[in-house]
Amino acid sequence: MSTPIAPLDDLLVLDFTRVIAGPYLTQMLGDLGAEIIKIEDPRGGDDFRHYNPPGRTGDAPFFYGLNRNKKSVTIDLASEAGRDAIRALAAKADVLVENFRPGVMAKYRLDYDSLRAENPRLIYCSISGYGHSSPFRLVAGYDPIAQAETGLMHLTGPEEVEPQKAGGSVADTFTSLHAGMALMGALQARHRTGEGQHVDVSLFDSMLAAGGYAAMYPLMLDQDMERFGNGSAVLVPMGTYECQDGRIMIVVGNDRQYARFCEALDRPDLASDPRYGSIADRLANRVVLEAEVVNALRARPREDWVTALRAAGVPAGAVRTPKEAVASPEARGRDMIQSVTHDGKAQDVVASPFRLSETPVRKPGRVPLLGEDTDTVLAELLGYSPEQIGKVKGS
Repeated sequence: MSTPIAPLDDLLVLDFTRVIAGPYLTQMLGDLGAEIIKIEDPRGGDDFRHYNPPGRTGDAPFFYGLNRNKKSVTIDLASEAGRDAIRALAAKADVLVENFRPGVMAKYRLDYDSLRAENPRLIYCSISGYGHSSPFRLVAGYDPIAQAETGLMHLTGPEEVEPQKAGGSVADTFTSLHAGMALMGALQARHRTGEGQHVDVSLFDSMLAAGGYAAMYPLMLDQDMERFGNGSAVLVPMGTYECQDGRIMIVVGNDRQYARFCEALDRPDLASDPRYGSIADRLANRVVLEAEVVNALRARPREDWVTALRAAGVPAGAVRTPKEAVASPEARGRDMIQSVTHDGKAQDVVASPFRLSETPVRKPGRVPLLGEDTDTVLAELLGYSPEQIGKVKGS
């Protein structure tokens, strides 16, 4: 039986991305089998290589979580030799991904229109804060700013405190996923037409689209959704609740689940009480019902409640720390935590979430050291001599 081929095994991707939104996208493409050539500045590379907690040196956890299965090539874009090398690589590439501010790549004549002349099949993906056609295209884009400007922050956090950003970089992540979907569409279109195209994805657009239901409130009702913290504007009970030894997240999604929830709570009176008979009733009497639920859940440990509620068919889960999550049976049972060797040492990493039955994704590989693949890539793909490689690297 032959070894399965990864879905994007024949794809060559030039990666001009840094920080999160771009690197997460190209990491997913690498998981799916594409050859990712990460172009980095010889003077330090991706900023995320250096985002370490105090006292720690070496590649940072931020960088490690976003750059597996890539090759690092250091090229000095300020030099003509460096720009010539990029043009030569782009002539061979299937996809180019960049997340510079609009106009930066054009300054070096490495924009879509310039590179398309030599490679009409090139799919060129630009990730930016506001998009290349936006009147705000030159404004720098950052995840927390996108969360703030698209209304997500307004909806996050308890009602009694100021709006909060999400704990993770959700704007960057959603933008990566949207860019990936757009790239798959562009690749499929190229199968039919033989032509590449420019894919333009922004943090602002992605977060506005991802929160589409929240945007529909003002568009349909001319009002904003209220902020309910871990609760919901349309469901009760829903939220995090204190147990004897930790917190639990519960979602009671309909009347049937509510009846089973009351049974698991050993509070049949809450199921028969007409104040809580429907979703609308429970919303109208939210404060009183929530007080009853809070008192009941404090009586037992967290895992007891998770077990009991799941047995009753009520969605529930422990509120975990990241350390608890990576050690959980759910993560281990799906092989989401795997080991790679980096600098001679074993290092556990988070694996790809993709599961394809016939064309499995790559196993996680280590992240590249800064510039470690420069000589090999330029020699093998472009036939460069050591002297030419030295000029490209700015040495």
